[in-house]
Amino acid sequence: MTTITINERTKAGKTLLELAKLLAVTNKGVKIEEEESPYNPEFVAEIQKRYADYKSGKSKSITVDPNDIWGSLGLK
Repeated sequence: MTTITINERTKAGKTLLELAKLLAVTNKGVKIEEEESPYNPEFVAEIQKRYADYKSGKSKSITVDPNDIWGSLGLK
């Protein structure tokens, strides 16, 4: 068994992933196992929202208390 890491954000990565999916459907010897993110989806969404606000100028800065990250983001 061989493990291959594919960056799905690149054109080559997308192409290779589509080829692997096609092979997985037509061949029993190819299996795709996608890893689940170890991060809480609510936390990721909040960080992305706040970063988008920062980039668009809606928010001037992002302040996170390292001792209470969840509380700083209003998720506690």
